[in-house]
Amino acid sequence: MSRRQAVLAGLAIATVALLCLAPEALAAGNDVGRNIGGELRRWAASIYGGLIAIVGLVFLINRKFTDLAVFFVAAILVGWLVFSPDQVADAARAIGNRVLP
Repeated sequence: MSRRQAVLAGLAIATVALLCLAPEALAAGNDVGRNIGGELRRWAASIYGGLIAIVGLVFLINRKFTDLAVFFVAAILVGWLVFSPDQVADAARAIGNRVLP
């Protein structure tokens, strides 16, 4: 048995021992989908904020202040729709209840 095979066998034995010693940790489980979704949401929010800042700077440098204001209002509205769909649904429901009693 080579040194590499011995190291791999030792790691395999240690992994099996750890899995046998902590079954409660495995039984509790991880919500991998929720964790990945949260991470992707944070990355998307950071990228979206960066793009908004860059485009805003372009409008600011070109002195198109009216276009900048319209762009920021649109960016806030899109961000709200994308990153807070539950709030959008609640607001739509509240408006619907006011208009259609």
